[in-house]
Amino acid sequence: MKKIIFILLLFPLISFAQELNAKVTVNFEQLQNDQQDKIKNFGQEVEDYLNNTQFTGDTWGWDKIDCKFSIFFTSGSGTSYSAQVVIISQRSIEGSDSKSLMMNVLDPNWNFTYEEGQTIAFKQSDFDPFLSFLDFYAYVIIALDNNSYQMESGTDMLSNALEIAVRGASSRNSKGWDYKLTAYNKQAFIQEALNANYKLFWDDFYNYHYNGLDIYYRDKATAQKNIVKLINDLASHMNRFNPRSVLLKVFFDAKAGELVNLLKDYPDKSIFNTLIKIDNTHITKYEEALTNY
Repeated sequence: MKKIIFILLLFPLISFAQELNAKVTVNFEQLQNDQQDKIKNFGQEVEDYLNNTQFTGDTWGWDKIDCKFSIFFTSGSGTSYSAQVVIISQRSIEGSDSKSLMMNVLDPNWNFTYEEGQTIAFKQSDFDPFLSFLDFYAYVIIALDNNSYQMESGTDMLSNALEIAVRGASSRNSKGWDYKLTAYNKQAFIQEALNANYKLFWDDFYNYHYNGLDIYYRDKATAQKNIVKLINDLASHMNRFNPRSVLLKVFFDAKAGELVNLLKDYPDKSIFNTLIKIDNTHITKYEEALTNY
């Protein structure tokens, strides 16, 4: 139920091409003072890039997607920098002022060069350690949002993100881009997202949001039924998934607390036992739900 922005016919039609409403914060504390001076405008330049770039190539007629990039610089020498970044995105919930957390990821590997005043322009076909990192997450944020409103509508954006990850893995700045079975890995995340074994997950992901969250405040019973379906489908198909699935980790890191809140009055409390089996990272939340509700 994305909200299309309508303009009164009395006024010229306005095109809202950009997709993101990004907020960027920067922590320079681990850098020397002279390095901090060199990147004093870094946060604003990154925010302007994310908010002024048209990533989909199409006019965006929906509400912009709220997201936040919290950048923590870990080192800097000359024009070379390393940082850790927390990326958060949110989605509106129909009939509510609340937001649904879509992604809450800590990426520990952003290694790039940057000079104050350099040209910052979108170049989809080239890999750039600085901009491609931002493009990658812009594509992922848009893909997750799109997939929550229409089945598989974010596939093109995920494919764009995969192209960046593959180019990054073969570049001189491959750290963080090459495929590794770690708690979080960009390429593993995208490869799983595009793997046919996860198609049912994406179908349920859509129903969770569009026929779950978005109708929760007017038809809770049906909404909970669709939310529970996702959980039960995951439980019955876990043998198809990587036991250390990055995609499912990203999903549950965003949704574990929300699931508890949405199902706290669900009649069959065994649903929390099912969650314990398929998401052992957040066992404490589910055990508390069994005890308290």
